[in-house]
Amino acid sequence: MTFFTSENVIFMGSILIFCSTLITKAGGRFGMPTLLLFLVAGMLFGCDGLGIHFDNVRQAQFVGMVALCVILFTGGLETKISDIRPVLGPGLTLSTLGVLLTTVLTGFFIYAMSVWDTIPFELPLVTCFLLAATMSSTDSATVFNILRGKSINLKGNLQPMLELESGSNDPMAYILTIVLIDLALTVGSGGAAVMEPSVIIVDSLKILVQQFAAGAMIGACAGYATVWVMKKVNLNNIPLYSIMLMSIVFFTFSVTNMLDGNGYLAVYIAGIIVGNNKIKDRRQVVAFFDGMTWIVQIGMFLLLGLLVDPSEMWKTAFAALLIGIFMMIVARPVSVMLSLLPFGNIPVRAKLLVSWVGLRGAVPIIFAIYPVVEHVPGSDAIFNIVFFITLLSLVLQGGTIVKAANALGLLLPATDKKHFDVELPEEAGEQKEVEVTKELLEEKGNTIASLSLPHGVLVVFVKRGDKYLVPNGAMELFEGDFLLTIASSEVNEQ
Repeated sequence: MTFFTSENVIFMGSILIFCSTLITKAGGRFGMPTLLLFLVAGMLFGCDGLGIHFDNVRQAQFVGMVALCVILFTGGLETKISDIRPVLGPGLTLSTLGVLLTTVLTGFFIYAMSVWDTIPFELPLVTCFLLAATMSSTDSATVFNILRGKSINLKGNLQPMLELESGSNDPMAYILTIVLIDLALTVGSGGAAVMEPSVIIVDSLKILVQQFAAGAMIGACAGYATVWVMKKVNLNNIPLYSIMLMSIVFFTFSVTNMLDGNGYLAVYIAGIIVGNNKIKDRRQVVAFFDGMTWIVQIGMFLLLGLLVDPSEMWKTAFAALLIGIFMMIVARPVSVMLSLLPFGNIPVRAKLLVSWVGLRGAVPIIFAIYPVVEHVPGSDAIFNIVFFITLLSLVLQGGTIVKAANALGLLLPATDKKHFDVELPEEAGEQKEVEVTKELLEEKGNTIASLSLPHGVLVVFVKRGDKYLVPNGAMELFEGDFLLTIASSEVNEQ
């Protein structure tokens, strides 16, 4: 059995990451989600596999917190307010009411299972709801990875709504988890006998309001302050802007938690504000955080895979299978349908797809670590059940999202890839790619001058085959050429 030490952690870590990337290459042919393969790779290298022993739940919790900060900030950074504005209502309803309904429905089902003598599974009532709460949110890392990684193009505003839900529903699940952990510890110590239900509900609502209010306000302040700092500070090295931004992300998270707000919500909101304002060297900043997101995702999923003990997980596999199926075909669909009931403009088939994209991933596993750290009775069963359901969700739901969207008639052709790997400063204007078609040549002519572009719009590059050409007005155009144009801000405002 191999233990983590200062001498071998770099050696084993490099092998883990290298082998995991090779596994994803092979697994991609079968349509398996990339992050699932990292999770499985961690299990293969773990105590029941090649013998790497890792059981420090506090370290895993810390790595998960850091990873979620980066993932949520990056998700916000790449989210356009213009995309989420039309789906703000349904998205936030799913991330709050939807999470609560999923917890309630799943909690009652788990309790019904625990009192059913046929299944060798038993948990107290509060612990049943705690287990449900840890799994009540969709996983932002998995949703972002699948929807963006596979270049899925969904009809209507489904994609921004799903991304908004997954990016903003972690706070609700976190709050429910923390409240139920406190309640479970109180019940275990005999303190519940003097607590009235009304007191529990009022205290829970206070925590909920405080977490959301403080998280939203601090996140907004941090976001606008970051934009101001990025504009005012002139650094000698461009990569330092990304590093400075990373420090602000962790500062925002920690300060929000210190003030009893929700740090995950604050980080996500800050990311949205920063991403929708003009900042220096945006391309380098986004590329840096994209790379960091992959690093923390790989590390987080590998570590969680190492943390689980497969031999223990299989002991609760049957109960976990029933709970997972119930969540997929009952709890999640019912929660989505009820939550989106006020929004009559969303068709039923879109709601069905939203129900199916209720992906579990690293977030539920990380939340399941909290009861273990706090020594809640039955916490080991909670962790094993959540891990099994995450694997089930990633295989059944994550591997069939494209097929489900296609079957429901909600899948659009994939958007064409970018032909110009060029990003000019935002102050220069808006970039667009234009394909030269036969119709365009017949209508406008075969030279750039004949296109009669509006004042303030210029053709910067022409791509012809594998060549990039610097144009002038007399350049002859051919069918299949691609033009990179830039329009000044004055043109965009007209």
